Amino acid sequence: MRLDAFDFALPPDLIAQHPLAARDASRMLALDRQTGAFFDRRFLEFPDSLHGDELLVLNNVRVLPARLFGRRAGIHSQSPSRETAAEHLTGAVEIFLTRRLDTDTWQALVRPGRKIQVGERIIFGDGELEAEILSRGELGERTVRFRVSGEQSIEEHLERLGHVPLPPYIDRADEPSDRERYQTVFATKPGAVAAPTAGLHFTPEILQTIKARGCELCEITLDVGLGTFQPVHTENIEDHKIHAESYEISEDAARAIAVAKKNGRPIVAIGTTVVRALEDAAQRAGNSSEQPVHPGKAEAQIFILPGYQFRVVDALLTNFHLPKSTLLALVSAFAGREHVLNAYRHAVEARYRFYSYGDCMFIR
Repeated sequence: MRLDAFDFALPPDLIAQHPLAARDASRMLALDRQTGAFFDRRFLEFPDSLHGDELLVLNNVRVLPARLFGRRAGIHSQSPSRETAAEHLTGAVEIFLTRRLDTDTWQALVRPGRKIQVGERIIFGDGELEAEILSRGELGERTVRFRVSGEQSIEEHLERLGHVPLPPYIDRADEPSDRERYQTVFATKPGAVAAPTAGLHFTPEILQTIKARGCELCEITLDVGLGTFQPVHTENIEDHKIHAESYEISEDAARAIAVAKKNGRPIVAIGTTVVRALEDAAQRAGNSSEQPVHPGKAEAQIFILPGYQFRVVDALLTNFHLPKSTLLALVSAFAGREHVLNAYRHAVEARYRFYSYGDCMFIR
């Protein structure tokens, strides 16, 4: 399928640059995926849109402050010249963590990438955190290993020194308020470098109202990676190499999903990250009717395109996505490309707010 099939015109001023004052103040476009009918709603009405027997699946991942700003400090285990040392000590470097590989090792994007050699050290803060470039990878990525001085852990240093990794379409520097607003209220498992944005609309009060209606909630974890913003460069979207993301589904969550499926209760995915994890786990479970999703840790490499037969998810809450993106293709697979693009055109005309800090859609 041609990538152009997932294109739409979006005025730049509709890209939300800041969150609304209240999380639950967003607008919500309700879409019937069978008929294509859509209705303008408010997210505050989301609990009333539920029948009361649904199982809502949330992604409880927590976004790391994955952008670090440091300075060059020379080649590890070598003695650079005075001239090189002076350059390194004043050379500013940005490291954007993209994926954790081990306790102290990450894949990362480094700027200025061409100047940074394998073996070079980057110092952060007053030297309490240091990174060494171990190797070069694809698409400009580097493998970096962190070392710390003192008693604080790497995670504690990252929390203190790191910056919120706002998406590239938010054209501003991160602010102190983003540390709270670019997290869901149920975020508990650190590991993501981008937020599961459909969850940003929820408040503790909304969650309580949903449970009071008789719905059940369960949580899974998918470490949202930088690949969620990776543009598609191929003419046919099927030729795009989809990014892998780590996820974990607990035994309790898998059991709750199995019971809901057995009893004919709808599974509502809160965000495309949940869709990807559940459908990947369903493929790993095979054709088991007793265990529709395979529990445990895995790497989601599933690429959901129109024509895909969904095995777990019955309804979806999601934000609006980039044109020509894999996420728009996923939503189109779930609700039908024409239905989705018609709804998007209406959202543009009605001046909905788009992307991470924007409004949402409820599709069922």
